[in-house]
Amino acid sequence: MKAPLRTLMLLVPLAGCAVGPDYIKQDPNAPANWSVTAGTRLAQQQQDISQWWLRLNDPILNELISTALHNSPDMRSARAKLLESRSRLNLSDANFMPRLNGALGANRSKAGTASPANQFNAGFDASWEIDLFGGLRRASEAAEADAGATLANLYNTQVTLAAEVALNYVQLRSLQQRLTIARDNLAAQRETLKITEWRAQAGLVTSMEVEQASSNLQQTLAGIPTLATNLSKTENRLAVLLGQFPTSLHERLSTPAALPPLPDEIALSIPADTLRQRPDVQAAERRVAAETARIGQESAARYPSFSLSGSLGWKALTAGALGDSANLTRSLSASLAQTIFDGGRLSSRVTAQNAVQQQALIAYEQTVLVALEDMENALTSYANSHERRAALQNASTSARNAALMARQRYEGGLIDFQSVLDTDRTLLSSEDSLASAEFDERAALISLYKAMGGGWNEDSALPVAPTDKGSQP
Repeated sequence: MKAPLRTLMLLVPLAGCAVGPDYIKQDPNAPANWSVTAGTRLAQQQQDISQWWLRLNDPILNELISTALHNSPDMRSARAKLLESRSRLNLSDANFMPRLNGALGANRSKAGTASPANQFNAGFDASWEIDLFGGLRRASEAAEADAGATLANLYNTQVTLAAEVALNYVQLRSLQQRLTIARDNLAAQRETLKITEWRAQAGLVTSMEVEQASSNLQQTLAGIPTLATNLSKTENRLAVLLGQFPTSLHERLSTPAALPPLPDEIALSIPADTLRQRPDVQAAERRVAAETARIGQESAARYPSFSLSGSLGWKALTAGALGDSANLTRSLSASLAQTIFDGGRLSSRVTAQNAVQQQALIAYEQTVLVALEDMENALTSYANSHERRAALQNASTSARNAALMARQRYEGGLIDFQSVLDTDRTLLSSEDSLASAEFDERAALISLYKAMGGGWNEDSALPVAPTDKGSQP
């Protein structure tokens, strides 16, 4: 009994060390400023963008995103993965504790002509592996970093989901707007066709002009089914994003409404702060931390392992005698194990894990570069979409005025019918292009908020099993 205790006293102080590299938190390398800020309503300052869609002042959009963040299959799956990772962290931490088992048994046996004999036993046995070189500690660090990466992935799901719901909602409103434009133009072209038919009956124009007016109307009419199909697909996509049946939103969204208004100004953080805000960068950084910790976990396997085991129990011929001290049995043992030769297996595992850690580090650097690319592209797209929409707005106003004057002059016999057709086509094209540009401007804004890492918050990550570790990315 004294020898194991003496060995324990000598080895326990060694349990404070942990082999392998200590992780140094990665800080993204980023430029000082963004390249595109001029000509847009942008201001470089810190802002809360966890619920950026509220800035669009559209109650229906707010409700749709809130429903999606709670009920979407993607979010439910991400929460389940977070619960799994936190449970694995708790499992890893449990390896630090001793294991205690209890047993109670009875046995009746008979040999030859001897009388049957009874034997009763009860007791406990315990085992404990002392973490001499930090293998268990590194495993716990890796599990904690994995849980942090999983939480960051959940946040990234929030970012993607909020942006996708917003994008599909804006597209739905844009398609409704384009359908209204097409139908309004169709009504005007029907009126033009009637006027042309009357003038043909009066002998003022030929039947060729009637056919031209009819052809123009039919071309406009042919574009409406395509818009209606795309509108139905977008509506169904929105419902699925919310975790609902494809047609469940039709009654709620069938009435056309205006596009959400654009905010007066968009505040930007500096590149480094934006990168820290993005959950995909956070997840990549946590994966580097996890793989770094696993280097120590693999390295610890090359060092001796020390474990203690013991038992305490009673054996008696009768159940009533189990508590007697005379029937008490006890034992305590200690073991020290060291791999002497394995053909290089343990060394190769450490080398392989170093390579895995390097891959994670490279993936982190790639994630940072892609994040910067997303942001620069989003800024450029938003700046250019703003200018394009403004130009098309002026063009649409001019085309509307030209179409009105052309009809008036045609009815007065001052111009030929071809001029009316040309102005009608130009009007439809410019109004449709303007509606598309207004959608593009809002889509660029949504992409910009997504690129900034907006759209996640801790409250939407619940409910999950509570834990003291892994709660922060």
